Amino acid sequence: MDRRNFLRSSVAATLAASTPAWADWEDVLYLPTKIDGDIDAVKLDGSDFTLKQAEVQELSNALKGKLWLPGSAEYDEARTLLEPSFDKRPAFVIQPSGPADVSSAVRFARDNDLLTAVKCGGHSASGKSSCNGGMQIDLSRMRGVYVDPIAKTARVEGGSLLGELDHEAMAHGLVTTAGTVSHTGVGGLTLGGGFGRLARRFGLSLDNVLEFDVVTADGELRRASLEHNPNLYWALRGGGGNFGVVTSLLFQLHPMQREMITGSIVFPFDQARQVLSYFGEFADAAPDDMHIGMFMGGGPDDSPAGVGMYFDYSGTDTAYIDQLTSEAEKVGTVLANTTSSMDYVAVQRSGDYNDIRSFSGYMKTGFVGDFDGALIDDLLDGFEPAPGRRTSLVTQQAGGAIGRVANDATAFAHREAKHNLLSFVSWKHGEDGEAHKDYIRGHWDSVKHHSQGFYSNDLYDQEGDDVSFAYRGNFRRLQKIKKEVDPTNLFRLNANIQSA
Repeated sequence: MDRRNFLRSSVAATLAASTPAWADWEDVLYLPTKIDGDIDAVKLDGSDFTLKQAEVQELSNALKGKLWLPGSAEYDEARTLLEPSFDKRPAFVIQPSGPADVSSAVRFARDNDLLTAVKCGGHSASGKSSCNGGMQIDLSRMRGVYVDPIAKTARVEGGSLLGELDHEAMAHGLVTTAGTVSHTGVGGLTLGGGFGRLARRFGLSLDNVLEFDVVTADGELRRASLEHNPNLYWALRGGGGNFGVVTSLLFQLHPMQREMITGSIVFPFDQARQVLSYFGEFADAAPDDMHIGMFMGGGPDDSPAGVGMYFDYSGTDTAYIDQLTSEAEKVGTVLANTTSSMDYVAVQRSGDYNDIRSFSGYMKTGFVGDFDGALIDDLLDGFEPAPGRRTSLVTQQAGGAIGRVANDATAFAHREAKHNLLSFVSWKHGEDGEAHKDYIRGHWDSVKHHSQGFYSNDLYDQEGDDVSFAYRGNFRRLQKIKKEVDPTNLFRLNANIQSA
């Protein structure tokens, strides 16, 4: 082989060994999706129309990310949500690589009056992070967490999941409130509120956001903080996805040890009244570093129903936990006690495979105050586990640092609540669930007078719930801000605030 051919073959071999596979080259070279024809789509008002091939091709050409059409595996993966019953089919899916792509997608939707859904983690309780016939913006390519251990902050990209935030922050001995399931989207959780195992100690997720970067309905990227666009900053902390597509969040972090104590104590269902009474008393006296909830219910088979308490303790007083378990074991017949010390990041992942939204089901929720005898009576009256369905009732504790913020300080308006109550029924995917839905609605009718509005992230059917109850006294201000930043209600697939 002569010298010239040797050099050519050596260079080719080196390039072949050092370059990615062809699928990766598509990203490197920004190869746009080819649009072969006009696309049938749906407008904001639900009417059908046609998007011309040339204009969709122009959008695809403008992206560094990808535009996926029906028929591709990437399209099906993007449109899929956590709950399998939400089988929606957008006209196409945009997967932005960054804020510039988000801006292009939003401007296209605005100019075409196109129905638009935004997906981060896909946990949407009402299925509104996808849509039929519109455009879905799937943020899954925009993931990354960058911790500044000196400033104790984390810059989180808009498509990131909670597990990524927990992993990177705890590597520096730092945390912030980040839900209870690691595959939840950071943006969706935070915009609605952000409960979690540490919320009573450090506040809601939204209480820890120093600034947002958000693409509003005009396609502009804006910084929202106390110094920049303060009204928008106020609205984003509890107003959900009504005001734009969040492309990054800056969180305040807090020092904490890696190990925490967690567990559950389970009793027979026929001891529910005494267990719930004890739970109410204990929860009221719990310190900020304790998060405790109750659960009761039964599975879809003939296995016996149960009732119990679960807790997560981020403090260091082991004697306090010994006292808790000792007192709890006197309440009734203990069927199981799983109390143990665990790594915080592992605890945060521990619920990944039993999140109730991963089943075909239906849920009613509301914030409640005291867990007193009247509430317990109504919870137990008509609560009937039955074959063929999973019947569950769970609480998520509020109070502590959450309640030391004024109701109008952020858009989240439930600061005085002590518990978030979730009543849920699920059934085998593919079966008719109407009878099960009727059951849970009937049971909730006897309970809801104890509630004081509901959590917007848990909204199931907006037709059956007055959305203003999610925002309460902050609703009018939110309407005014909505009119300013999204006058056509482009971002409507959420607990929707229609402008004043």
